[in-house]
Amino acid sequence: MGSANRSSQLSLPVARRAEEQSFVVDEAEAVGRGTWKHAAFHLATTIATPAAYAPLPFALASLGWTLGVSSLVSATLATWYSSLLIASLWKWNGDKHVTYRHLASSIFGFWGYWSVAFFQQVASLGNNIAIHIAAGSSLKAVYKHYHNDGTLTLQHFIVFFGVFELLLSQLPNIHSLRWVNALCTLSTVGFAGTTIGVSIYNGKKIDRTSISYSVKGSSTSKSFKAFNALGAIAFSFGDAMLPEIQNTVREPARTNMYKSVSAAYSVIVLTYWQLAFSGYWAFGSEVQPYILASLSNPEWTIVMANLFAVVQISGCFQIYCRPTYAYFEERMISNKSTAHYPSRNYLVRLTFTSIYMALVTFVAAAMPFFGDFVSICGAIGFTPLDFIFPALAYLKAGSMPKNTRLRLLDAAS
Repeated sequence: MGSANRSSQLSLPVARRAEEQSFVVDEAEAVGRGTWKHAAFHLATTIATPAAYAPLPFALASLGWTLGVSSLVSATLATWYSSLLIASLWKWNGDKHVTYRHLASSIFGFWGYWSVAFFQQVASLGNNIAIHIAAGSSLKAVYKHYHNDGTLTLQHFIVFFGVFELLLSQLPNIHSLRWVNALCTLSTVGFAGTTIGVSIYNGKKIDRTSISYSVKGSSTSKSFKAFNALGAIAFSFGDAMLPEIQNTVREPARTNMYKSVSAAYSVIVLTYWQLAFSGYWAFGSEVQPYILASLSNPEWTIVMANLFAVVQISGCFQIYCRPTYAYFEERMISNKSTAHYPSRNYLVRLTFTSIYMALVTFVAAAMPFFGDFVSICGAIGFTPLDFIFPALAYLKAGSMPKNTRLRLLDAAS
């Protein structure tokens, strides 16, 4: 009897994990089907967004050449290595951890689950508000190019973008976005290439003797700018979705994910650094928080860069919606309802995606402060997930028994 009770107690956490992961019914068809190239598209779309590129020249201007370049290079290497650490924890104890939250739960337990859930929601919401503002700004810039006296405002374009994202939100899972994100990756390269070229072109037209690279202001102001810049850099390398993306990759998932991470970071190195350096070189300490606002001519290239930005942001927005959608699906959609009332699940999904989009659109329209959202989101949301948790999780997992049953016995003793 005692052994039977002990056995049933040990099976409870396993059953609970199975129940927690029941929401992945919609994802089941996508699991294991994606190639490393598909995952690289997802990663590049998630990390390398125009909203991530845009503040980098301004961040360098807030830090100066020496500190700015060293911070940018350090952040690149640190987040690349952290991504490899997270990828290496795939099935670390024999179980599949399909979300960042469940991976944290398997290593740190209850507090790990809810800590990562909190930071992931802050990162996701903050990121989507920031890129929503960026998309609206780019759409407005294109509109003003063709209708200089037009009456539509930034808020109108934020709402238009929100409606479009609501339609994309009805796609069932991340894998279903693979071709959208392939287009977004091409747009990432197009945006970066266009912006770099136009920045250099504008920089050569400016009287170079008038360009200053010094950090202006009092000591307090410089300190504030420095912390703001570091938050923006953390935001630029934000990736709070790697386990969710890895769940879509076919076996060997760990090896394929290593390829995906390295491919995505190759795009980042070839674009982030050049855009940051060229933008800061061109405009010095006067560069704007959103680099496109500093560009003046030729106008057609600026229009093209803004269009690239909107296309890319549309995919990134979707990737960062998914933790929130998964959280609600986990609690509102059951396997029984899926089997007997599939139309009910579509209605439930439409309802909570509409609520989510309405909230994000309202905040973005009411407080369109791009630079502030970028820094706050990077400091509070992405820094713990990208710079702290991966190393702690890897070290903790390495000190624990790999077999789930042994780990539970070890915890109970």
